[in-house]
Amino acid sequence: MSSETRETLDEAMARSSGLDTLLRDLTDRAVQDVPGAVACSITVRRADRLLTLAGSRGLPNGLDQRQYENGSGPCVDAAETRTEQYSPDLAEETRWSAYPAYALSTGVRCVLAVPLDVEGETGAAINLYAVEPGALEAGRDAARTFAARATDTVNTALRVERRRESAADVRTALLSRSVIDQAIGILMAQERVDASIALERLRRASQDRNVKLRDLCGDLVARAARVSRDGRPPSRR
Repeated sequence: MSSETRETLDEAMARSSGLDTLLRDLTDRAVQDVPGAVACSITVRRADRLLTLAGSRGLPNGLDQRQYENGSGPCVDAAETRTEQYSPDLAEETRWSAYPAYALSTGVRCVLAVPLDVEGETGAAINLYAVEPGALEAGRDAARTFAARATDTVNTALRVERRRESAADVRTALLSRSVIDQAIGILMAQERVDASIALERLRRASQDRNVKLRDLCGDLVARAARVSRDGRPPSRR
């Protein structure tokens, strides 16, 4: 890939305001850089299922999703086997069950799926689509080079996403801990017991009612807040 293309990808990363924008820029750039391509998407396996992280402008609806639903198609095979998949003419394709007919109905005639070596994921691919038979043949080398370069960008984007998810999990855990601590304090004041006994009573009530401890404590805190506003004693459950 030329230094100009590398600089363009780096610029896309710098100007992107988020993961979606970054990956959309990447797929749009692939369409520009791979001869014959009219649309592009990125497939990644997350939580034991394949999904499309991003698609370029002009990507027909359902092209990837139909493959995921059927468990068969070029991007599925490329992601799962880590082997490049190419069909010069879907009108003559015998693989992938009913997928070729569906792709043809959207105007796609030629498809190329190149695997991506993505960190921490069990499979990924960049998928390129064309409307003329054999249109991607001349662009296969360019597609491989682009995929090798794009792997770094996708890895960076996914690392950012994982950090965000981890931070969200921490915030949720902290909020849950805060609600539980508040409920313990309320029960200590109401029942004149220490913290360990209050926590044990909350746990027992959670088990008896088959309600998550966090939810039960949240309900207790909410009822106590209502009491502080209107002065009525909390109802016993």
